[in-house]
Amino acid sequence: MRKLALPVVSRRIHSPSGVPITWGMRKQGLGGAGPGGVIRSILGKESGAAHPSSSRIPVEANGGEARTPSEKGRVLVVDDEPQVQQLIKRILERHGFECELAASAEEARKSLDAGGKRFQLMLCDVNMPGESGLELIRSVLVSHPDVAALMVTGADDPSLAESAIQLGAHGYLTKPFSPNELMIHITNALHRRRLEIENREHREVLERAVENRTAALSDAVSQLQRSEQELRMHQEETVRRLSSMAELRDLETGRHLERMSSYCALIAERFGFSRERVELMRLASPMHDVGKIGIPDNILLKPATLTPDEFQIMQQHTVIGYRILSGSEAELLALAATLAWTHHERFDGSGYPRGIAGDEIPIEGRIAAVADVFDALTTDRIYRPAFGAERAIEMMREQRGAHFDPDVLDCFLDAMESVEEIRIGYNRAVPAFDRKSKVKQAA
Repeated sequence: MRKLALPVVSRRIHSPSGVPITWGMRKQGLGGAGPGGVIRSILGKESGAAHPSSSRIPVEANGGEARTPSEKGRVLVVDDEPQVQQLIKRILERHGFECELAASAEEARKSLDAGGKRFQLMLCDVNMPGESGLELIRSVLVSHPDVAALMVTGADDPSLAESAIQLGAHGYLTKPFSPNELMIHITNALHRRRLEIENREHREVLERAVENRTAALSDAVSQLQRSEQELRMHQEETVRRLSSMAELRDLETGRHLERMSSYCALIAERFGFSRERVELMRLASPMHDVGKIGIPDNILLKPATLTPDEFQIMQQHTVIGYRILSGSEAELLALAATLAWTHHERFDGSGYPRGIAGDEIPIEGRIAAVADVFDALTTDRIYRPAFGAERAIEMMREQRGAHFDPDVLDCFLDAMESVEEIRIGYNRAVPAFDRKSKVKQAA
């Protein structure tokens, strides 16, 4: 009796990546029941079954020429039925694949882990002694992500197929199947594997490019930070040298400029200035008296109280300093010009050089006024000895709202512990002031 080709019913499900996966299921019929039917379906023409040639791919590629084994890659066939293993191996080898056989999950892992072997595809039966094919696929796709997995089973169970695809299987094939169906599924699985590998490699290239760009950007930021730090150091050195011109003329000031700088930064910080603005105050405040380079020595170094005319000349150091520092687009010099011009203004409007009052005086000028007077009171001057810190505080409290902005003064007095640390720290760093030697040197 002539055997008939069995119709193929196609079902389509989707992989986790959205790639449609089709598997063929041959209906039970003539030649399909029992082990003999399975073998005849797998063999196709070799088993004597008639298959319409119009729906089949060639069993032999290149016009019937046999391919060299491993030309297309290496396939691991995992099935506990030796006859099925051998039949699948014969079909694959005729199409240029090299096959290795395993009867269990344990044997399959040994083959996959063996050195020098690289498998492109694993054909795996679902039901095997011990560990199931689903469990094998789950672990293999983690440990060997470049291996495509094709599930083979005798059960027509869509839920089982869905589970396999969700695990990452590249296809699901139901026994019995023809050689053509097998090769179609293998071709699709290997194509999807190649796309996934290319996508992963492309993603790795992009990630490396991002890492390289990030590293380059980090280096650029580090270089910029170093440049900014160097620029800040150069600015500070320039300020120090410029300020020292006035200090060399007025020898009694000692470390006045440095203490003044620290006091201004402390008040600005407690007053809520940003970190950048605090740093600007620290750098700019030593230049507040730079205008003293324009004051005659007989007035600047006079060891007695100035006459009204002499005091009027002395007041001009604020204007001279402003003229020296103003007109620059640099924020540091602009602030320094403001401090030089306004640090002798008084909150009640009785100061100089312009007699402005209250909020008309920039907040930086009001801060500098407090810092400058406290340091002047607590250090030796050429015309008088220093006052003690407590007496200086009493004198400044008496000028709250007159000479000093009440809020700025209160902020300063609330920080007296830090103020004293600054004052005492600089006094320890410098020998006691010798007024007679300073006067003699000035003369």
